Amino acid sequence: MVSFSCNMNVHAVGNKSPEGNACIEGNKTEKEEKIMKKATMILDRDFAVGKVDPRMYGSFIEHLGRAVYGGIYEPGHPTADKNGFRQDVIDKVRELGIPIVRYPGGNFVSGFNWEDSVGPRELRPKRLDLAWFTTETNEVGLHEFADWAKKAGSEIMYAVNLGTRGADAARNIVEYANHKSGSYWSDMRIKNGAKDPFNIKLWCLGNEMDGPWQMGHKTAYEYGRAANEAGKMMKWVDPSIELVACGSASHAMPTYGSWEYQMLDECYETVDYVSLHRYYGNPTNDTPGFLARSMDLDDFIKEVVAICDAVGGKKHAKKKLNLSFDEWNVWYHSSEQDKEIWKGDKWGRALPLLEDIYNFEDALLAGAILITFLKNADRVKVACLAQLVNVIAPIMTRNGGGVWAQTIFYPMMHASRYGRGTALRPILTSPVYDCEDYEKVPLVDAAATLGDDGSVTIFAINRDLKEDITLACDLRAFGDLKPVEHIVLHHDDVKAINTEDNPDEVAPSKVRNSKLDDGKMNVKLPALSWNVIRLSK
Repeated sequence: MVSFSCNMNVHAVGNKSPEGNACIEGNKTEKEEKIMKKATMILDRDFAVGKVDPRMYGSFIEHLGRAVYGGIYEPGHPTADKNGFRQDVIDKVRELGIPIVRYPGGNFVSGFNWEDSVGPRELRPKRLDLAWFTTETNEVGLHEFADWAKKAGSEIMYAVNLGTRGADAARNIVEYANHKSGSYWSDMRIKNGAKDPFNIKLWCLGNEMDGPWQMGHKTAYEYGRAANEAGKMMKWVDPSIELVACGSASHAMPTYGSWEYQMLDECYETVDYVSLHRYYGNPTNDTPGFLARSMDLDDFIKEVVAICDAVGGKKHAKKKLNLSFDEWNVWYHSSEQDKEIWKGDKWGRALPLLEDIYNFEDALLAGAILITFLKNADRVKVACLAQLVNVIAPIMTRNGGGVWAQTIFYPMMHASRYGRGTALRPILTSPVYDCEDYEKVPLVDAAATLGDDGSVTIFAINRDLKEDITLACDLRAFGDLKPVEHIVLHHDDVKAINTEDNPDEVAPSKVRNSKLDDGKMNVKLPALSWNVIRLSK
């Protein structure tokens, strides 16, 4: 996890952040004052980045903590269906509009025997999970999760175990899940109650195999060979599937870069995507530095793209690999709590692990991350907010009780609903500030999408601690547009949170402060805010 701290330069507004970090203000001229309060953006349909793959708005359910047991699945809950799945959680997932869910891990998958999760529940074994030091009961398995995903309106992105297992188990699960009938594993699926194949089209070849914490940790060469052999056998079973190779667990890993290059040298022709994982935290209470971390994300994406293309060039390959950012989020709030839980109940079932309680500034960074994905939509085709329920999640539940949306729920919901079509790269000018790790961080960051119906949506974040900023938009290239709505997520307290008792403490509102005149529009972006500006034909 990269550490950032902020030392605002003379371009920054305000004398002190809400957390007490010094933000130095110089003697600004009247002209500089006006620049501080204004940003400009030019949009054109010809400034296309690429088509937005809906799977950019995916998420992740791992057999970890209360993500499954007590999260999506809780027999006896007042809203539980006949299969034990909480309908109130399904409703929240559908509200987010999650098109694909990565499953069943995560670190968990590197010690997982997929056969444990099928067949009669009473015969399924209980296993010690060495990834999270808990006990997995396998009450929810592949059939149950496929049923849940269908109800939630999602497809499955399934991860195979390339840690303690390999190519044989990988090809067998593809046969079980996707082959119609007439073979050992497909007939077993039918016997277990699923006549029709699950038709899982996206598969992860293991998880974070560069990490020494991973069961079956491998070198880049070892993993590349294993991924290639497993992948080619999986595609022999079902040529229609797509495969994701493990990139580095973090770009802070000592093998980052060399890992991608060497493992892709072994499996480039077989795989379709390279995974990226990135989590951010703010343990030093430095809001400006924290909100600048999307610049780190953009660098990370461009570096991995460059490595993919370098290997492709070396091999004279006709295809380009795209990226699957299949783990991303803020993650740091629950670290000390988890240590205490393990001390008290190691090997317990569904321990309340990684239950970060997200605040308003976390939502702002989530919005900045989504903007960054849109600006790289030509290569970032899949992304998974990790995770979906209870475990570093936008949705929280209480066992036997309610469900509520955390602060990060809202930028994800807005992007998933409105960030479809073609991503556009805006020509953006904004006042800037400096931090220890980055210079010229724009106070306003933005991306836009052009819908198939001609609608335009602008996503914008104002990082300024104190000042509203006017965003002057030039939209003349789109002809006649009319404003539909301006959604704002803002709170005066960056540490504000949502709870079961107060679920709307941090919630979006609609404002009327924009008018389109001859293709030009001025929009007020409140200090520290996430904004969605929608326009239609």
